[in-house]
Amino acid sequence: MSRTNFDQLLQAGCHFGHLKRKWNPAMAPYIYTERNGIHIIDLHKTVAKIDEAADALKQIAKSGKKVLFVGTKKQTKEVIAEKATSINMPYVIERWPGGMLTNFPTIRKAVKKMANIDKLMNDGTYGNLSKRELLQITRQRAKLEKNLGSIADLTRLPSALFVVDVLKEQIAVREANRLGIPVFGIVDTNSEPKNIDFVIPANDDAKDSVEAILNACCAAIAEGIEERKVEKADEKASEAQEEVEEKAVRRPARKARKEEEAPAEEAPVAEEEAPAAE
Repeated sequence: MSRTNFDQLLQAGCHFGHLKRKWNPAMAPYIYTERNGIHIIDLHKTVAKIDEAADALKQIAKSGKKVLFVGTKKQTKEVIAEKATSINMPYVIERWPGGMLTNFPTIRKAVKKMANIDKLMNDGTYGNLSKRELLQITRQRAKLEKNLGSIADLTRLPSALFVVDVLKEQIAVREANRLGIPVFGIVDTNSEPKNIDFVIPANDDAKDSVEAILNACCAAIAEGIEERKVEKADEKASEAQEEVEEKAVRRPARKARKEEEAPAEEAPVAEEEAPAAE
C-alpha cells in the first residue's frame, strides 16, 4: 500500500516546478509537461519515489540509527523542526555549519562547550562575574543553541541525510557524499539529482508540499522505531523464558548431583546382648 496518494500531493502543490528557463536537464525524466512557462512534475513518479525513500528510512530507523534533517529555507524551517522533533531525530534549520559532517569532532566540542556553560551556570560558578561578562557568555550560549541545539544528542555521524532543497543545501550534500552517507532529497526541477541517493521529485519551496512528503517519510521512520521497540521487547521476553527453562532443567540435575555426593548412611550396629545370668 502506498504511503501517500496522487491527490494528496496534487492538493499540496507538489507538482509545481520552476520556470522552464531555470530547469536542470537532468530532471527531464521526472517532468510531465510544461504549462505557462512552468514545468509540471509527474506526481506518479513522485508517489513511487516517496514509497521507495520511506521504506529505506524505515529500515534505517529500525536498526536504531539516526537521520539528520536539513532545510534552512525560511518557509519550511518550522515544519522540518516539528516533524523531526516528533520522531526524535536531529535537524539543522539555521545556517549549515561548514564541516559539520567532515569535521564532526569539532562540532561535538562546540556542543560540549554549550553543555559546560549550562553546568557552570547551574552550579553558581558564574555568580561572581560582572554583568558584562555574564551577558557575553549568555549571548555565546544562545548562539550555540540556535546553531547546534537541535543536534545536541547526535553523538556520532548520522546514518542518512534528509535534505529539503538539495540546491540550497549543496554543501551538506557534498559532505555526505564525501563520507558515503546516503542522501534523501526533495529535488525540484532546477536542481541536480546526480548526487542524491533517493530522489523525491517535488516542489521544494511550498510549505504544504514539503509537509506532505515529510508526513509520509516521518510516519515510516516512526514505524521503524516502533518495530525496533517490539523486537527488543520480544528478545527480552524470549531471553527471560530461556532463563526460566534453563533453571528448571538445572534444578533437578543439581539435586541429583547433591544426592550422589552425599555420604552413604552407615547401617546401625546391633547392641550386644547382655550375658544371661547363671
